[in-house]
Amino acid sequence: MSEAFKTDIVVVGAGPVGLFQIFEAGMLDMRCHVVDTLEAVGGQCTALYPEKPIYDIPGYPEIMAQDLVDKLAEQAAPFDPVYHLDQQVVSLARDGDDWRVETSKGAVITCRAVVIAAGCGSFGPNRPPMEGIEAYEDSGAVAYYVTRRETYRGKKVVIAGGGDSAVDWVLSLAEVADKLMVVHRRAKFRAAPESVNRMNKLAEDGAIEMVVPYQLHGLDGSEGKLDAVIVADLDGNERRLDADVLLPFYGLRMELGPIAGWGLNLDRNLITTDPATSATSEPGIYAIGDIVTYQGKLKLILSGFSEAAMAAHAIRPLVYPDEELHFEYSTTKGLPGAG
Repeated sequence: MSEAFKTDIVVVGAGPVGLFQIFEAGMLDMRCHVVDTLEAVGGQCTALYPEKPIYDIPGYPEIMAQDLVDKLAEQAAPFDPVYHLDQQVVSLARDGDDWRVETSKGAVITCRAVVIAAGCGSFGPNRPPMEGIEAYEDSGAVAYYVTRRETYRGKKVVIAGGGDSAVDWVLSLAEVADKLMVVHRRAKFRAAPESVNRMNKLAEDGAIEMVVPYQLHGLDGSEGKLDAVIVADLDGNERRLDADVLLPFYGLRMELGPIAGWGLNLDRNLITTDPATSATSEPGIYAIGDIVTYQGKLKLILSGFSEAAMAAHAIRPLVYPDEELHFEYSTTKGLPGAG
């Protein structure tokens, strides 16, 4: 049985950028309903790496992903968002000047604007093509996400990959692992230069071992228990790395899901937007965060925060067409209920 709601904005996605959209909308007297396929807010930060340290949030030299989510949810709370979790948007259609949004659990939400903050859309890991890897996945000896650092305390860990996730987890798990080895096919890493510098310093100090240039080649063990990771260089020379755990970080496989059928301009599975307003090609639909692309786009959480602010200001005339906005800074306006 369907349940009907009416609001100003429907936010599709409850990750960090979606949560900040609630705040930015609320500061302009607009209310949000939020739809997310996961059972809790936080997106990838909560589902995949709650204990991953994040270093590029203004004001926080370092903050754990789950702590960031908790603070964003706390920041949004005064604006009374309504969350529709563990469900997805299955229908999006015009209803006069409004949009009619239907979810997989029967919620029908009428709104003036929709903001897509769906991150990577539906996501899953890019798995290395190694024979028999499934048995080790089932036992946890091969994992693509880290939800608890303590799981790896005192263990021999191999991390494979050259991007930010791989390097960030090297820096974090080096503090708890008995031995940590980093496998990458070349000496150059595609991560933040400062993080790479810190990783190289750990290698110089003997705290980690760099296994470069090598690629994953095979696994050795039985009944889901991993004994070693086999790597090979570009000439096919193999090397055996004694290991308890393999963590391959080769990025996420992105799928837009139902969003792909909403008639938006797409560029390589990303939504094209106007960076000045976060508007898509469809009037009344906006997009923010990692799911969008435009010239100069940076895939940073802080960029998504800025896009959320742009979207809120662009949407307000749709909600209050006869009211001129006299924008005030949060320091002068304050928050709802603040004395």
